[in-house]
Amino acid sequence: MRQRFYFDTSVFGGVYDKEFEEETKQLFEMVRSGEITCVYSDLTELELENAPEIVKAHFLNLPKDYTEFIEITEEAHTLAACYIQEKVVGETSIDDCRHIAAATLSKVDYLVSWNFKHIVNVFRIRGYNAINIRNGHIQLDIRSPKEIIRNER
Repeated sequence: MRQRFYFDTSVFGGVYDKEFEEETKQLFEMVRSGEITCVYSDLTELELENAPEIVKAHFLNLPKDYTEFIEITEEAHTLAACYIQEKVVGETSIDDCRHIAAATLSKVDYLVSWNFKHIVNVFRIRGYNAINIRNGHIQLDIRSPKEIIRNER
C-alpha cells in the first residue's frame, strides 16, 4: 500500500522558493511517480487561494490518482484547540494546528512541512504528540521534505 503524506501549504509554495525548490520538486516527483500519495485538506485549498498563480497551477496539475482530499472536521477543530489550550503554539498558529489535527485524525504516515517554527520543530512535535496520545490518537510523524526525499545523487 502506498504511503500517505499530508502536505501542508508551505510545501506547495516550496516549489518556487529558491531555498526549498530542489527538495520540494523531488518530493512532488515522488507523488507523480505514484510512490506516495499527497494528502491535502480544504484548509490547504483555502490557503492556496492567496498563492501566486504558478503555485496554484502546480497544485491543480497534480495527478488525481496520487492525491487524496480530506476535510477539516469538527473533531479536527477541537483537537487543534487543544494544542492551543496546552500552549504547544500560540493562538495565531491555529491553522497550523488544524493541519496537524487533520493529519492526525486521518492517520497519515507523515505530515510534511517547511514550517520549522510551528510544525517541524522537535519541541512542538513532542507537544502535539503528547496531546494526541492523551486523546487516544496516533503519534504523528512530522518531517521536512529534506527528510523524505532520497539523496541518491
